[in-house]
Amino acid sequence: MTSPAKPVVTQTKPFYRELKAGRTYMWCQCGRSVRQPFCDGRSHIGTGFEPVAYTARADGEEVLFCGCKQTGTPPFCDGAHNNLPGGYKADARSEAEREALAWAKPDEAGFSRLDDRCYVVSPAATRPAPAPRFWCRTIVSPALGAVHQSQFYLELESGSSPVLSAGAADAILWIGAGAGTVTIGGRDFSIGAEDGVHVRAGEAFRLACNGPERLIAFVSTCPAVEALEELGAMPETFDERFSERICGVDPSARSAMGPRYFQMLVDKKVGSTTAAQFIGHIPASRGEMHRHLYEEALIIMAGTGVIWNERSRAKVGVGDVIFFPRKHAHSLESIGGGMDVVGLIHPGDNPGINY
Repeated sequence: MTSPAKPVVTQTKPFYRELKAGRTYMWCQCGRSVRQPFCDGRSHIGTGFEPVAYTARADGEEVLFCGCKQTGTPPFCDGAHNNLPGGYKADARSEAEREALAWAKPDEAGFSRLDDRCYVVSPAATRPAPAPRFWCRTIVSPALGAVHQSQFYLELESGSSPVLSAGAADAILWIGAGAGTVTIGGRDFSIGAEDGVHVRAGEAFRLACNGPERLIAFVSTCPAVEALEELGAMPETFDERFSERICGVDPSARSAMGPRYFQMLVDKKVGSTTAAQFIGHIPASRGEMHRHLYEEALIIMAGTGVIWNERSRAKVGVGDVIFFPRKHAHSLESIGGGMDVVGLIHPGDNPGINY
């Protein structure tokens, strides 16, 4: 019999449930209940564990109750299942099943659509020739199928960009190349490749390119907006509660996710409460099909691979962005020497949570 000091792993993946407002749910913490993921009222007796109560806030509230019973955020999944034996699995589909899926081809705008809402886009595909000094392109937005976030691709050859604002939305930047300065509400911050930047709702920002290399930035807004607004002058608005705005890569801050790893960049530590930015590495592998409760925009920084869903597949490479709708089943395959990615998730704060 399993030691009373340890919960039983019911299943590695969490339990997806839609709840009813005001109803209290008793999550099984011991793992022995026959009514998983809920307590059956008796199986925990003598184990030292007690059920955890959660009262739903709204009708249809979607949650992922932990199934492995190892979570640090009971009663909900925190991604701990990925690091259990058998918790991170390869794609179970046969080679014949995978090969039967059609290839999504890029259109003239650089979009390879796997279905009506999931797609891969090559942001630089429509860059004018000759390239303008400053160029901005929308790559994720409600008009393109997103609900919760937008993303804009910016290139700056020299000098400064216009003053830009996402209005009442937070703006989270990823510096893909180059070096320079970002000004937020009159405060200057040095930036370089592989920096994350947080601009809070109601603030504005301006980029300046300080080197010979073009400055490339991906600007995500949460919630979604159709376009960044250009302002005539920089407002002095700056939220003094959050003075740290630049989040750099720190190998010592990595979190394991099975054979993969990720590091959080812009998240709650700098005041982003409903969205999170992370950098991650995917070794040569083909993950199993899974879903998230958040929308995700994933930038490919290095390596090549294939994105799969239940209907089709598409090739991905350096500079491409993959947009995943909420609850969209998908699998990302990394080929060769591995793949480095940067992701933006909203609404959510943990890229390790999947079901």
